[in-house]
Amino acid sequence: MTPQRVTLITLGTADLERAKAFYAALGWTPAQEQEGIVFYQMNALVLGLFGKADLAKDQGRAGVELGTGAITLAQNFATEAEVDAAFQTAIEAGASPLKAPEKVFWGGYSGYFADPDGHVWEVAMNPFWPLDPDGGLTLPETR
Repeated sequence: MTPQRVTLITLGTADLERAKAFYAALGWTPAQEQEGIVFYQMNALVLGLFGKADLAKDQGRAGVELGTGAITLAQNFATEAEVDAAFQTAIEAGASPLKAPEKVFWGGYSGYFADPDGHVWEVAMNPFWPLDPDGGLTLPETR
């Protein structure tokens, strides 16, 4: 059995310098940089940006063309105004808008954008999931 957790998410990027510039424009600061990879500390998780060719080689698949996969990364916020601000910041930083924030069927507020490498991010406010003071999310107990 393995523990139910994720400690590191690594995104493959076609142009590491462009990706670093995009995330810097969001206001993110790298915690560590090594040759060909950059790490961002995020609550109890780390996000890594890694050149696609180097990532494929690290995976034992040198020469394989990596895609972006069918995954969405999400940031939750306390208010709709914070969602709107985060979405606008991403667009101004060079993200592609996929869906402008709007009220959604499940009772929250949500929008989507893609970073310059096509990785999809959701920005959302979920009134049923309160956030910790540091922005962390612990699902409420359901009974």
